Amino acid sequence: MMKARDTIRHAGKRKQLVDLLVKKGIQNKAVLAAINAIPRHLFMDSSFEDHAYQDKAFPIAADQTISQPYTVAFQSALLEVQRGDKVLEIGTGSGYQTAVLCELGVKVYSIERQHELFRKTKTFLTKLGYRPKYLSFGDGYKGLEEYAPYDGIIVTAGAPYVPKPLLSQLAIGGRLVIPVGDDPQIMTLFVRTSETEYQKREYGEFRFVPLLEDKN
Repeated sequence: MMKARDTIRHAGKRKQLVDLLVKKGIQNKAVLAAINAIPRHLFMDSSFEDHAYQDKAFPIAADQTISQPYTVAFQSALLEVQRGDKVLEIGTGSGYQTAVLCELGVKVYSIERQHELFRKTKTFLTKLGYRPKYLSFGDGYKGLEEYAPYDGIIVTAGAPYVPKPLLSQLAIGGRLVIPVGDDPQIMTLFVRTSETEYQKREYGEFRFVPLLEDKN
């Protein structure tokens, strides 16, 4: 994998970030290893490089943000993926969460609503050596029915409600991780237990940019 402009100093800062995430309660070793492997500073504007390994969100293009590392780790851990699982990501954004999923060894299908981000991130992930199964420009509220069912679905923006297509596209036993509400959102996990039944669990307040819906 290309690690352009990724130095020993960057690696040291990543290790410090991982140590902080452990202190904050992240225990999933595969997720921590993914965070430790990915050059987060390359996913951000170079003017923010000194802040890349702080545990905070930062702005990217199209009035969006790259999520706080703790949030990325928390959502990724809630998915409980195994290598080879099929995962749908709603909101490709900078591609950082996509890269984490790729490091976890899953087959990633991802949707982005902002065309500027879609074009930029698609090219950038390839340059870094990450190859999701499918990147799509479209409405995340609709999911990607043609590739369903999914072992996991992760939503990386705040949804005012839970889109029914996402629930229906889960495999039995599949997990949907979605922040629900306006501001703040409640991190919510749905586990599909049968064709018609889901278990729901809530994990406290988080803050995301809104999940955009195509009203046409």
